[in-house]
Amino acid sequence: MMEKLDCLVALFMSTSGANEDELGADERELVQLVWQVVDLESNTTGEINEIVVRPEVEDLDPDILQQAGLTAQRVQAAEPLEQAIKQFNSCLSAEVNQRHFCFCTDGQRHIRQVIHPETSKKNILLPTSFYSFFDLRKEFQKTLPSLVKQNELDLSFMCDHLNVCVDSSLPFAASKIQQIVKIIQALNTEPVCHQFSSPETVNMKFEIGTYSRLECVDDNMVIRARGLPWQASDQDIARFFRGLNIAKGGAALCLNAQGRRNGEALVRFESQEHRDLALQRHKHHMGNRYIEVYKATGEDFLKIAGGCSSEVAHFLSGDGHVIVRMRGLPFSATTQQVLQFFSGPQAMDAKGEGVCQVKGPTSGGCQVAGGTAGILLVRYADGRPTGDAFVLFSTEEQAQLALKKHKQRLGKRYIELFKSTAAEVTQVCNRFSSTPLISMAPSPLVSMMASPLATGVLPLATGAFPLTTAIRDCVHLRGLPYDTTILNILEFLGEFTADIAPHGVHMVLNAQGRPSGECFIQMSSPERAFLTAQRCHRHLLKERCVEVFPCSNDDMRLLLRGGFMCPSGRGLSPPPCKLRRVSNPSYFPHMGMMLPMEASLYPAHFLVNTPHPLPFYTAYYPSPPGSPPPQGFYPSVSSQCHTLPAPAHALPSTVNQYSPADGLSHTFEHTHLTHPKEWVNNNDVLVTVPALLSAKQPVTEQSLGVGALLDLQMSWNRT
Repeated sequence: MMEKLDCLVALFMSTSGANEDELGADERELVQLVWQVVDLESNTTGEINEIVVRPEVEDLDPDILQQAGLTAQRVQAAEPLEQAIKQFNSCLSAEVNQRHFCFCTDGQRHIRQVIHPETSKKNILLPTSFYSFFDLRKEFQKTLPSLVKQNELDLSFMCDHLNVCVDSSLPFAASKIQQIVKIIQALNTEPVCHQFSSPETVNMKFEIGTYSRLECVDDNMVIRARGLPWQASDQDIARFFRGLNIAKGGAALCLNAQGRRNGEALVRFESQEHRDLALQRHKHHMGNRYIEVYKATGEDFLKIAGGCSSEVAHFLSGDGHVIVRMRGLPFSATTQQVLQFFSGPQAMDAKGEGVCQVKGPTSGGCQVAGGTAGILLVRYADGRPTGDAFVLFSTEEQAQLALKKHKQRLGKRYIELFKSTAAEVTQVCNRFSSTPLISMAPSPLVSMMASPLATGVLPLATGAFPLTTAIRDCVHLRGLPYDTTILNILEFLGEFTADIAPHGVHMVLNAQGRPSGECFIQMSSPERAFLTAQRCHRHLLKERCVEVFPCSNDDMRLLLRGGFMCPSGRGLSPPPCKLRRVSNPSYFPHMGMMLPMEASLYPAHFLVNTPHPLPFYTAYYPSPPGSPPPQGFYPSVSSQCHTLPAPAHALPSTVNQYSPADGLSHTFEHTHLTHPKEWVNNNDVLVTVPALLSAKQPVTEQSLGVGALLDLQMSWNRT
């Protein structure tokens, strides 16, 4: 309930694009503001006023301008939006003369879909009067709730019902204003005597909050936004949907399996009406990127935003409205050290023994909301720190000051800073604090006629992994730049390159097929793996500090099947219990039974001899293993093997990605392969066979079992 109004301001807007019921849906700019003041006490009106606005885009449709009663010359000679709003506010303030007023528009679009989105995009500050208004259609329906549905109302229908006459000779915008004013006057007098008391409101800022997984969220209030910049925060999402009221904590950014943002977000609005208006912003722009907007369900939203712990709920209930995520903290860092990191241009070292000078450009101090209570250090389930933290700031200005400390050092580590969201806090904390549901990969996985336990070696479908062993003859590289190639890794290892086992470099990709920043390398012996980790640990690769840990083949296989590496590098956690059914598996007739492609990453002891095939499930794994080009790095595997083709057909100097499936054993089922295969670029593979006759046998178009045809062509040895 608001205080008594003295007058209403009938407001109408035109854009350079679609108008009427499509107003604002095409993201076109405002070109015209028309208004007229109605005194509710005396039921009299003022003059019709108009301000023309010059848009930034000069390509204007003459027909649309003519409909609004404008010309291209008049529009180009007008003031831009910021000056037009100042002029509008000045003229209106002088006319109402300190009387209490509120806007009244025909529907929601003029305020919610035009003026607020455009001013937000252009960083223009709107007067507070634009944050409340009366929707004339809703006010009319309050007087006659059973007459007609709100979405079927228009000015003509209301004028006819109230017996209101308008001057049809007026220009388009002036005619619309006259209709709105006449309807207001009719509602304000007998016999209706309607009271304008409950205006629509526009949220001035987005509030963070938490949700329980048991909470009920209406499906008609949720949308999915896709194509967001990776650095976008919930405040950026709220700004994109400015004018529409997002529920408290209703912007939830989605994370991928590695805990990084995947460019999607789920947004919950306060009403279905606002959700429907949000859907009309499909392919509107956030900066230079267009954002796709689709319907979503309440269940989808709660999967991302729900289920926070009591510690997270207490943190998010603080006074801060902007969240900043810290990544790369020393494991010994405390909340007091984090607080001091933001307080000035110097930061304490990891042990808290004095301060160390911050490298790079420094910035002034910024105040953390609530002191140490506004800092949340993320930990594993056993209490070990993860190196991540979330910090609350009370204002956007304080958060921007904090972000200027990006890549400054705390102790000996540089700290990465990003704007974050309440949903990201929940997802990250849940991911790190959750206990694995299974202790090892499900067994049995698949049946075979002959058990590989007798030989200790799997067929070609199992890739280059040896039999399960606890010997730590591998190294795990973490923190690699995303554009790292295998040759970069070989240069990084230097003298230890000679100790890499043939085809022993395994790049790990994320769920989207992009580099994850991790790599496994099989070494010639545990001693050389240990020495490699000792000599190369925390060395720089393309200005990134790379961590190097010794590990075993078991650790490598487990992570490639979806496990998580412990931060200390001493081992791996089992993969999460999130399994998917594999349909239409590939068949390998020479084995006698079914062997799905996904089995290529499982060790031999998981394949058991059983008379009937069992349903095959596989946990998510990032990528199959890959191999570096062998020229100049490894001797030939066998003197009887054919060498690789001449330089005209040689492998490229860089190998960045690998085929996502390993099913070539089906294609070459009757051919004895004497040399491991090599992936070339994204879609080609070279396989060496011992003789020309064997090479000719498989050369035909065959299916790989996943819907793709292999175009097999022979490459001749010229050496």
